[in-house]
Amino acid sequence: MNREQQMRGFDESLPMALLRARESTMRLFRPMLAEHDLTEQQWRVIRALAANDLPMDVGEIAEATFLLGPSLSRILANLTDRGLLIRNPAPHDQRRSVVQLSTAGHDLFSVIAPDSEERYAQLEASFGADRLSDLLGLLRELEKS
Repeated sequence: MNREQQMRGFDESLPMALLRARESTMRLFRPMLAEHDLTEQQWRVIRALAANDLPMDVGEIAEATFLLGPSLSRILANLTDRGLLIRNPAPHDQRRSVVQLSTAGHDLFSVIAPDSEERYAQLEASFGADRLSDLLGLLRELEKS
């Protein structure tokens, strides 16, 4: 059997379609993040910490943000150096650390969040609020399958 016949077309590749959709979506958000000297990955970390009431350990942040250890370590160091994060020893294990937003980190999140929501509103206006909701539901189902 021919190898090419065993595989769906490149345009029908789900991972590629998801990457194209992600790229299209991130074009809305990158300029906003650049205004605040943040990368997408740094914003993911800030969002994850802002969404959590308690400090998170590095493993929890990695799981929440889908960032690999070496990248996450650099991001945490950068955001800590910028005064946006606070790292402390974990109460249950002094060899580990927990991370939380500093006051400056919370302030930055509070400044960016409304701009981010404006971009979501643009996306809803162009794609449709119901369709976006349906898409998010389908993606959650796909994630669980």
